Amino acid sequence: MIIARRLRRYNIGRFTDFAGRRCRVSVSRGSWRKALVTMILIIGAVAAFVALFISVGLCYAVTLSVVSAVVYALLFHTRWCYVALMTAPRDLRALLCYIKILLLSRKLMGKNWTLPDIFHETVEKHPHRPCFLFQDEVWTFKEVEDYSLRVTAVLKAHGVTKGSIVGLLTNNCPQMPAIWLGNARLGGVSPLINTNQRGTALIHSINVANCDVLIFSDEYQSAIQDISSQLDPKLKLFKFTHRPLNLSSPGETQGGGDGILDFTVLLENTAPAPWSLADADGFQGKLLYIYTSGTTGLPKAAVISNSRFVFMASGIHHMRLRGSDTVYCPLPLYHTAGGVISVGQALIFGCTVVLKPKFSASQYFPDCAKYKATVAHYIGEMCRYVLATPPSAADKQHNVRVIFGNGLRPQIWTEFVTRFNIKHVIEFYGATEGNANIANTDGTPGAIGFVSRIFPSVYPIAIIKVDQETGEPVRDSRGLCQLAKPEEPGVFIGKISPNNPTREYLGYVDKAASEKKVVRDVFAHGDAAFISGDILVADELGYLYFRDRTGDTFRWRGENVSTTEVEAAVSHVADHRDAVVYGVLVANTEGRAGMCGIVDTDGSLELARLAAGLARHLPAYARPVFLRVMPSVDMTGTFKMKKVDLQKEGFDPSLVKNDKLYYLDLKQGRYLPLGPEEYEKINNGQIRL
Repeated sequence: MIIARRLRRYNIGRFTDFAGRRCRVSVSRGSWRKALVTMILIIGAVAAFVALFISVGLCYAVTLSVVSAVVYALLFHTRWCYVALMTAPRDLRALLCYIKILLLSRKLMGKNWTLPDIFHETVEKHPHRPCFLFQDEVWTFKEVEDYSLRVTAVLKAHGVTKGSIVGLLTNNCPQMPAIWLGNARLGGVSPLINTNQRGTALIHSINVANCDVLIFSDEYQSAIQDISSQLDPKLKLFKFTHRPLNLSSPGETQGGGDGILDFTVLLENTAPAPWSLADADGFQGKLLYIYTSGTTGLPKAAVISNSRFVFMASGIHHMRLRGSDTVYCPLPLYHTAGGVISVGQALIFGCTVVLKPKFSASQYFPDCAKYKATVAHYIGEMCRYVLATPPSAADKQHNVRVIFGNGLRPQIWTEFVTRFNIKHVIEFYGATEGNANIANTDGTPGAIGFVSRIFPSVYPIAIIKVDQETGEPVRDSRGLCQLAKPEEPGVFIGKISPNNPTREYLGYVDKAASEKKVVRDVFAHGDAAFISGDILVADELGYLYFRDRTGDTFRWRGENVSTTEVEAAVSHVADHRDAVVYGVLVANTEGRAGMCGIVDTDGSLELARLAAGLARHLPAYARPVFLRVMPSVDMTGTFKMKKVDLQKEGFDPSLVKNDKLYYLDLKQGRYLPLGPEEYEKINNGQIRL
C-alpha cells in the first residue's frame, strides 16, 4: 500500500539529457500497468541480488545500500526505471558496437594508417578471396591492390604528389575504388564527382575541389569537351575505359589533339609500384571529397577523412554484418552510401561486395540470389520500387538475412520485410559532411535511430527546438538552445569534439559553407554542434523518426535537390524570368517532387523550349515535375521570393485558382496541362512521375 501511494504521488520520472540537465516525463494512466510490471521485475531482481550478496558473504551494510538505492529509484524515478528497462537491450547492443568502433579507431590511429594501408592488411589475410563482383567479372583482393599500385605508378609519373587533387568522374566498377586507393597511397585526395552533372554544375564541381587532375570514363568525354574551354588549362585530363588490361600488347600512350591521355593504356604500359605505406597525412588526413547539395545552390564538396571513412563503414558492420558476408550494392559509388559504407565492408573487413552499373527493381533480389548475397544495401526509393514489382517465387529464394540503408518508409517497412523474408533491417541516418550518424539497431519499424535515455552523454546527439520556417534554433533567456520534448519536432544535432575521430566535424572544402552548419552556444556558452537541418521527432523511449528537411533543399529520387540551383537554371532558360522552386508532397511517393512557380506577364513563355533547356542544364532528378505559371510572385522586403503559401497549395487545382498548372511527362519530354482529372490520376498512380 505504501509503495502504491508513493507511485501515485510521484508520477514524475527523471532522466539526464544530452546537456546533463534533468528532464521530467509524466506517467500516463495507460502506463500504470506497465509501471507495476516493471516494479515487480525490479523487485525480483533486487531479491536475486540480495540472495547473491548473502551467499557470497558480503556485509549487511552493502546489501542494505543496494536495496535502498533500488527502492529509491522505484519510488522517486518510476518512469525512468520503466524507460531504462525497456531500452536497456537496445542501448547495450549499441554501446558494444560503439566500443568496437572506438577500439578499431584507436588501433588505426596508433599506427597512423590510411585506407591503402588498412586495405593491405585485409589483402594479406585473404589475397585470393573475391573482393568485388561486377557483372561477370571477379576481382580478388590482390587484383584490386595490384591495379591500385599501377594507378600509383602512373599518377606519380605524371606529377601527382602528396596533397594533389585527382577528381574522378567514373561509373560504378571495381576500378573506381582501386583508382582512388592508388591516389591515396601518394597522399592525394579524390573528389568523387556525381556523373549526372553537366554544364555549370560540372564546372563548379571540378573547380570547387581545386582539381589538379581529372580522370573520367570515356562515355563522359563529350560532357568534358563541352566545358573544356572553361576549365583551367593546367588541369590534366585522363580518359578511363572499363576493360581488362591488355598487358601483353600495350597500346600508344599519346593522347589526341585535345590533350586528353588514355589512362587505361597508361596502366597497361606501367608496372605496378612496389608496395609501401602511404605517403599521406595519416589516419585523420583527407581521403575523399563527396559532393552534397546545400542551401547555396551548387554542389558542395564534403571532406571525408580516413578516420571518418572507417567510422561510417565500421558503424554499420558492427551492427549485424560479418567478415564472410557478400554485400549487394546497386548504389552509385560517388555517394557516401555506396562509395564509403558498402565499399568499406570490402576494404576494411574483407567482405565481398557486388557492384551494379545501375539499380533495377526487377533484378534486385534475383541478383542477390545470383551472387549469393547475404546482405543488401538500399535507399528508401529502392524498397518502394522493389515492392511494386509483381510477386514471384523468387521473392524468398535468396540468402539475404540483413538489409541496411536509409529511407525505408514506415508505411511499407513491415510489408517489405515480410514479403522478402528479411530477418534484420539496419536503418541508419547521417549527413555526409556531418558528425552525427545514428542507426536503428533493433529493427523498430520507421525509426532511423535513437538517443539513449540511460546514458545520453556517451554519444552526444540531441534534438533542439527550431523555428519551423527559418530553421534557426529557438533560444532561452540565457541565449542557449532548448531541447525538444518527446513527440515535439526539432532539428537533429551532434556535439563537436575535435580530438575525437568519431565526433570531429570536417565539413566542406569551402570553409564558409562549413561554418553555416555549426551552431554555437548550444547547452553551454562556448560549445558547438553540427546542425543537420533535418526535422526529427523522438518518442519517450528515445526512438528517432524523420519528419522533414529545413532550408532550401528537398529530396527526390534519392538525391538532394537545391532550389537555388534549379531557380537559377529556370531563370536562365526562360529569359531571366522570376522563378521560385520548392518541393511538394505527392501521395504514395517518396520524398518531394520539384515544383516551380514561374512568372509569365505577357504569355510569351514557351513550355517546349523551357523543357528542352532544363533537360540540357539539369540532371533528371532536379528538373521541376510541376509548373505553376503566374502573372507575378510575392517578394519580401529583401527581395526574396516567398514560397511558403505556394508550397502549401502545391499542385492541387482546387487550391490554385487563377494560375495555370502543368506536369512533366518524362516519356514525351514536355509539360502537359494539369487539371482535376490529371491531379486524381497522379495521386492514384495512373500517371507516373
